[in-house]
Amino acid sequence: MSRPQNNRKILSPPLMQGFKPFGIPRSSLESIVLKYDEYESIRLLDYEGLVQEQAAERMQVSRPTLTRIYESARNTIAKAFVEGKMIVIEGGNVQFDQPWFRCKRCFKVINGLEAGVRCKDCRTACSDELTHINTQ
Repeated sequence: MSRPQNNRKILSPPLMQGFKPFGIPRSSLESIVLKYDEYESIRLLDYEGLVQEQAAERMQVSRPTLTRIYESARNTIAKAFVEGKMIVIEGGNVQFDQPWFRCKRCFKVINGLEAGVRCKDCRTACSDELTHINTQ
């Protein structure tokens, strides 16, 4: 029996919930899931340009584990591009450093540490239109 995975540390959730191919109606698309930790590996390695050792340290995983996460992310993105699938970013075995919420009205990501979380863009109160971003 394999041992349970440790949570991967994620600084913040992505600004978007996913991507869809241009020119294909959403109703006729299949979706593929890119997990939060896979997104984070792409962000750290490709966007920030960190080396694998630095990225692994930030995510609190070993370098070989980061390599596996990154390879899985690349495969998921390649499959979505080639097969014309929509990418949905959600789930995975991750831990955010603080609570995060997404506004249901304008879809902005909001830090939830402050008491009485409120969307600054559309001034939506937390009890009405904010959803907690879950990792599972």
